[in-house]
Amino acid sequence: MTTTADRALRILAWIAALWIAYEFLWYEQYKLAGPTLVFDRLSDWSGIPEKPFRLFVASMEICAAVLVLIPRTRVLGAAFAMGIMSGAIVFHLFTPLTVDPYGDGGKLFKEACFTWVMAGFVLFAHRREALDLLRRYAPRIGARIA
Repeated sequence: MTTTADRALRILAWIAALWIAYEFLWYEQYKLAGPTLVFDRLSDWSGIPEKPFRLFVASMEICAAVLVLIPRTRVLGAAFAMGIMSGAIVFHLFTPLTVDPYGDGGKLFKEACFTWVMAGFVLFAHRREALDLLRRYAPRIGARIA
């Protein structure tokens, strides 16, 4: 039985899921069109070839966007999105990429942080399903959390 608060959380989680999908899919036009400043800098720093790096990230973001929109896979998509955004945040903070690579006040970094929070919110709103997944596929972790 769900309470009014649970229903409200799930409605808000839909909005958060839509944001995550929009955010990922909006930036695919840049990642799929060709080299970007972000991936050029990261490639120079890491030694990973720019194109495979950029296309790998783009494909992971597309997968997360699709998964987060499907109710049955929403938790997996949110966890995937949170992982992707964790990587983006780490790259912005601890590499030559910096928080403000485009000189626009750190728009990309702020969006990465907000998308990370939205993914966390989706996981919170669907915490029962998230815990069930942990118990099923990572029993050692799931047992400690429960």
